[in-house]
Amino acid sequence: MLNRNWIHDLVKYRVPDDRRSIYEIVVSAAPLAVLWLLAWAALSVSYVLTLLLAIVAAGFLVRLFMIQHDCGHGSFFSSRPANDWVGRVIGVLTLTPYDVWRRSHATHHATSGNLDKRGIGDIDTLTVREYLALPLLRRIGYRLYRHPLILFGLGPAYLFLLRNRLPSNIFGSDGSEWLSVVATNTAIAAAAAGMMFLVGVVPFLLVHLPIVIMGSTIGVWLFFVQHQFEDTFWAKTEAWQYDEAALCGSSHYDLPPVLAWFTANIGVHHVHHLYSRIPFYRLGQVLRDFPELANIRRLTLWQSLATARLSLWDETSRQMVAFDHLRGL
Repeated sequence: MLNRNWIHDLVKYRVPDDRRSIYEIVVSAAPLAVLWLLAWAALSVSYVLTLLLAIVAAGFLVRLFMIQHDCGHGSFFSSRPANDWVGRVIGVLTLTPYDVWRRSHATHHATSGNLDKRGIGDIDTLTVREYLALPLLRRIGYRLYRHPLILFGLGPAYLFLLRNRLPSNIFGSDGSEWLSVVATNTAIAAAAAGMMFLVGVVPFLLVHLPIVIMGSTIGVWLFFVQHQFEDTFWAKTEAWQYDEAALCGSSHYDLPPVLAWFTANIGVHHVHHLYSRIPFYRLGQVLRDFPELANIRRLTLWQSLATARLSLWDETSRQMVAFDHLRGL
């Protein structure tokens, strides 16, 4: 299967349907707006009801992020400007500077699974050997970073609320990333100020912060489970191959239909990494036409929960392992 010419097989799925793409935006953005208003109205009834509505709204926010993700790959619309401008507008809602994210995510696709090219657009991952060579304080720091409460709790909130406001590579040579961050931050500030004027500062924060925090947590979890599962793929540059990294280093996160819809089929991640120009609404058809792809690195929702404890790549067993694996080493 690894020797198959997948680009030849998958190229026919790459052509987007612009009308379908517009439809997907409408059915993602309109419910988010309605749920936001309902959550705000529910403040006068019960904050528990507001939070319940916020959970559903977070799902639609995640779906918009996945549309932004497809725009970044140039796969959502047939026009490159349409992809970029829709991606930038959605970036205001997802708190993600589009041009900065697009560049780092392209690097992620080009280097995913390469042990020599870690650190851009991915989750920090050490090998067992690297971890054991660290001094005590840095070991503690890595353990804290990989703890589920940090990785899926504080970390996502920090990433989307704070870190995205000033990415570390903001001072790139061409200034485009600086412009992306400043423009996005300005639009976010204007939109937030307008909403605060309309509904009040406290009500806005009570409604919007839970949506953003839950949405960011879901997003980070999806990214984690798509690459950090037990039998994923990592290799040094000399042994790294793109197709193998895509098929073996990206999971098929086989979610229930409702969750697959909310996450815009991002669970079909191995196919996405094989050919990133396929719009998300065609990924299901790929699996139907090539059923042999369906069971490669397949993870169910229940199975995925066990991945949360995986923290290190063991170059000997060629598996992701938990810190418990270090006992006796």
